[in-house]
Amino acid sequence: MNSPSNQGPNPHPPHNRGHHPQQGGYPQEPAPGRGSRGDGANTVANIIRSAVGVVVTVFALHVLFVVFDANQGNEFVSVVYALAQTLVLGLGDVFTPEGAVLGVVLNYGLAALIYLVVGQLIIKALRSR
Repeated sequence: MNSPSNQGPNPHPPHNRGHHPQQGGYPQEPAPGRGSRGDGANTVANIIRSAVGVVVTVFALHVLFVVFDANQGNEFVSVVYALAQTLVLGLGDVFTPEGAVLGVVLNYGLAALIYLVVGQLIIKALRSR
């Protein structure tokens, strides 16, 4: 009869419950020269990513509210509409098709795309330093 110790090495490492990892469990220190400046750039990049995400979400909600003819008397719909009008920065009438709904979809879609592209370019520039 074979005992467990005669079957070769154990494929499962021993558990170290309740104790700190013994090897490789902690992230390494940042490379020299990447101290707080690199961390600051990452923080700014994350803030920009979040801000762009909020703006794109406002545009998406505005387009959905227009497409599905949301109640303009609703407070939330009104706030989203006002924010979208403010954040579109002159791109609200780039396209002027016959249908107003199509115009909103195209113009606010373009604005969202521009925010995304510019935001990503800024984030890349910050992280490449």
